[in-house]
Amino acid sequence: MVSETRHGGVKQTHGSSMFGKGSLVPAVMVTALFFLWGIPNNLNDILIRQFMKSFAITRLQAGLVQSAFYMGYVLLALPSALYMRKAGYKAGFILGLLLFGLGSVLFWPAALVGRYSFFLLALFVMASGLAFLETASNTFIALAGPAENSERRLNFSQAFNPLGSIVGALIGTMAILSGVELSAAKIAALKQEHTYQAYLRFETLRVVQPYVWMGMVAFVFAFLIWRTTFPLLKDDVVDVVPVQSNSGSASRLVRQPRLLFSIVAQFFYVGAQVGTWSYFIQYVQEYTGQPEKVAAYFLTGTLVMFGIGRFASAYLMKFYTPARLMGAYAVINVVLVAIAVLHPGWVGVWMIFLTSFFMSLMYPTIFALGLQGLGSDSKLGGSLLVMAIAGGAVLTPLMGVLADRSSSIALAYTIPLAGYILIAGYSYFGQSGHERVGPSREPSHDAINSLLAP
Repeated sequence: MVSETRHGGVKQTHGSSMFGKGSLVPAVMVTALFFLWGIPNNLNDILIRQFMKSFAITRLQAGLVQSAFYMGYVLLALPSALYMRKAGYKAGFILGLLLFGLGSVLFWPAALVGRYSFFLLALFVMASGLAFLETASNTFIALAGPAENSERRLNFSQAFNPLGSIVGALIGTMAILSGVELSAAKIAALKQEHTYQAYLRFETLRVVQPYVWMGMVAFVFAFLIWRTTFPLLKDDVVDVVPVQSNSGSASRLVRQPRLLFSIVAQFFYVGAQVGTWSYFIQYVQEYTGQPEKVAAYFLTGTLVMFGIGRFASAYLMKFYTPARLMGAYAVINVVLVAIAVLHPGWVGVWMIFLTSFFMSLMYPTIFALGLQGLGSDSKLGGSLLVMAIAGGAVLTPLMGVLADRSSSIALAYTIPLAGYILIAGYSYFGQSGHERVGPSREPSHDAINSLLAP
C-alpha cells in the first residue's frame, strides 16, 4: 500500500502502485484512446485556418469550428454519464467510438455538398462521441487504482493525449494545408477567369481523407474495446446495491464546493487552451510574416512542449502536491501570456510557444481534484467536469470577436490570460482544507457498500 506525507506543498510517497488489480490491460486500452482523440482536437486548429481559405470566412465564423465541436461535449456529457451509470464504462467507450467514427466519416459527404454548416454538423457528431470517451476515460483512469495516486495516474494517461495532438497537427499541416495563399489580386484574377470556385473546392476536399481514415481507426478501436474485459470499479458498486436516484445525486453534487470550483476552473482552462492554440498560427503569421506551413510547424512544436510537460508533471507529482504545482504553472503562464500581449512579434511567439508546457497538467489535475470524495457519483461528477469543456466553445469565438474588432490577435490573448489568473486562484485558495494528509488506504469493498447504502 501507500504512505504519504505533505509538507508545505511537498509530497513524499512510498510504495505506491499506479493501477488496481485487473485494471492494467483496460487502462492501457483507455490510455490509447487518449492518444486517439488528441488527433481531432488539434486538427481543429488546422481546420480554422483551412476553412478561412476554402469558405472565405471571418475569424469569428471560423471560430465556430470550436463552438460546434465543444457543444457536442456540453450536450452529451451528462447523457453519457447517465448511460454509463446503467450500462457501464465498456458500453460508454463503444458507443463513444461509434459516434466518433460516424462524425469523422461524415466529412466526406460534407465536402461533396460543399457547405460549411455540414462540416459543423459532422464536428458536432464527432464531439458527441468524444463526450462519452472523455467522461468514461478520465473517470475510469482516476478510479482505476489507489485514490492517493489519482492525479498522478490521470496525468500519466493524459500525457499520451498531446502525442495524438502532435500527430493531428502534423497530419493537418502536411495533408490539409496546401501552402497556397492567394493575394487579393490573385483572387480577383481567378474570379475573372471563373476558376475561383474550383480553387475553393480543391481546398475543401483536402480535409476529407484524414478524417475518413480517422473514422476507420475509431471503428477498429470499438471492436477492440468490445473484446476487452473491464474490472468493477468503486463507482460501479451501485450495480450490487440499491441504485440511488439521479435527483439525489444531483443534490449531493451541488453541495460539493470542491467540484463546483473545479467546474469553473475547468471552463476557463479549456477556453484558455483551445483559444491559445486556435489562433497561434494566425499570431505567428501576423507578427512574423511566416507562411502558413511554417506557422503550423510552430503549432506542432508547442504541442510537443505540451506532451513533455505532461510526462514531466506526472513525475514531479511524486514530490509536489498537484494543486501547488498547478498554481506555480498558472502563475508562470500569466507572465508568459502578458508578455505575448504587450510585445507581439518573435518574443510573443516564443512566450505563447512555452505556455503549452505549463498548461499541460491543468486539465487532468483539475479533473482528478474535482472527483475526490464523490464515490458513486463519480460518473455524474465527471460528466459535469467534461461539460466544462464548453469554455472552448465560448471563449474561442470571443477571442475571434476581440481580434476582429481590435484588429489585434495579440489583444485577444488577454482572454487566456484571465483564465490563467483564475486557475492560479483556484490552485492556491480553492483547495484549502481538502488535501489528503498522512497514511492513506484504499477503502474496502464492504466500506464502499456501507457508504453507498441509502
